[in-house]
Amino acid sequence: MRFASYETVEMKVLDVRGLLRRAGPLCLAFLMVACASQDSAPPLGYDEARAERLFSTGYQDVSDIFIEEVSVSQLAIAGMGSLASIDPAIGVEQDGDLLRVSVDGAAMASYPMPDPNDAKGWGALTAATISASRYHSDDLDTAEPEQLYEVVFDGVLGELDSFSRYAGREAARENRASRDGFGGIGIRIRLIEEGVLVLSVMENTPAEKAGLTSDDVITLIDGSSVDGLSQREVVRRLRGPVRTKVNLTVDREANDSPLAIAVTRSHIVPQTVSYRREGNLAYIRLSGFNQRTTDTLKQKVKLAQNEIGDELEGFILDLRGNPGGLLDQAVEVSKLFITQGRIVSTHGRHPDSHQYFSASNDDVSKGSPMVVLVDGASASAAEIVAAALQDSGRAVVVGSSSYGKGTVQTVLRLPNQGELTLTWARFHAPSGYALHRRGVLPDICTTGEVNSVEDVLSLIRTGALPLAGDLRRRDIDTNDDQAIESLRANCPMRDEEAEIDLQVATRLLHDPGLFARALQGPPDTAEVSIDLRAASGG
Repeated sequence: MRFASYETVEMKVLDVRGLLRRAGPLCLAFLMVACASQDSAPPLGYDEARAERLFSTGYQDVSDIFIEEVSVSQLAIAGMGSLASIDPAIGVEQDGDLLRVSVDGAAMASYPMPDPNDAKGWGALTAATISASRYHSDDLDTAEPEQLYEVVFDGVLGELDSFSRYAGREAARENRASRDGFGGIGIRIRLIEEGVLVLSVMENTPAEKAGLTSDDVITLIDGSSVDGLSQREVVRRLRGPVRTKVNLTVDREANDSPLAIAVTRSHIVPQTVSYRREGNLAYIRLSGFNQRTTDTLKQKVKLAQNEIGDELEGFILDLRGNPGGLLDQAVEVSKLFITQGRIVSTHGRHPDSHQYFSASNDDVSKGSPMVVLVDGASASAAEIVAAALQDSGRAVVVGSSSYGKGTVQTVLRLPNQGELTLTWARFHAPSGYALHRRGVLPDICTTGEVNSVEDVLSLIRTGALPLAGDLRRRDIDTNDDQAIESLRANCPMRDEEAEIDLQVATRLLHDPGLFARALQGPPDTAEVSIDLRAASGG
């Protein structure tokens, strides 16, 4: 199972397994793993002892961490049953106290089953079952170990929710690079017939300092042609240990002959923040939340203030299409603009999952008016920020209902250098409602019956907008499909970006009176109580 469309709100964890065994409250959202983009150990062949350790660890992680209580035996049997996706002849089923393995319906082996929640016992049984199956199946015998691990964990996680997932060694390396950075030069690329096209060059990176520009075409890397290379192989050659050098041969349209450019790699964290001036407004877009998002956003806000000066009329924070990212960064981004009160809380099955995050900093924007843009592809950490700015009364939210991905995942490193991403908790807006499935209802809805900017502004002037705050805080069961559909129908979700959102935001910020009508006052959250039993169970 893979959740490809939207990233999760993730907590980066150094040693959750050990920490969960220690006494005292935790704040797991702020624990960081070391940058590990260069996993240099070569992949190994299938080994039953290594597989046993891997599956035992994975089963224990799910048992300890997942938001709902699960049976390890149920997970393991589902995982082993998924071996049939490689060889349909393999069958795994429970028969009383025995686990029976068959080939084309004929019994191959039977094993006594461990206790239902004995993670180590089920890990050993899973590894043994794979070994026995490989002996009888050419497809399984020739499968790479990582393929075997992946199909088993896909079966295991198929018993959970759509946001829990397994990433094998290579995918996990890319995930860590996206979160933590990697040794690289700082460019976005695309393969074309002539070579490797540089789509963009990140600011303050080795590529920029070395003089690479957009539309350059890389033809040689360290003297070797890029012809026939895949995108992954090109990326692998451009990346490498920090402070090492990569030599590029580049074709540039303005030059008659190729350029030789030497670039010294440094630690690169993908850019998630961009800024441009829109008249006397500062337009800032967040495409995700990684470990540099807050610092970069703070720099962009100051850049806008310096560039526009006293004429600055306000900020547009565009979260449309933002799939989320790191929980701690969502909290810190919110803190840049909110000076007091709750930002978000998380609640799950484990006692340590009950976390509360509050504002404590000065407003980096100095109280400038702010509009936040959201759509149906704004998810996870983006929804945390939008809800916090909305509930605090700090910003007007414009657009459509957001995605409604209201769960927190934690990432755990496995012995094979893969990762398990497991749903750990659900998060709640400052006013107490759970965002899971509900999403963020904007103050100013630009979908439904409206056809133009003037339609929207007219609704604001007549009082039909903004949507009432009590509407988004309505107490509904997030498992009730009809109730969720009814709530979200107040502002139908739009997946694609629409120009009307930006146009409405611009008009609001240019008109202080209209902006004041659109801005809802902060709710009184002092009397809000969250039923933690309901939060952890549904």
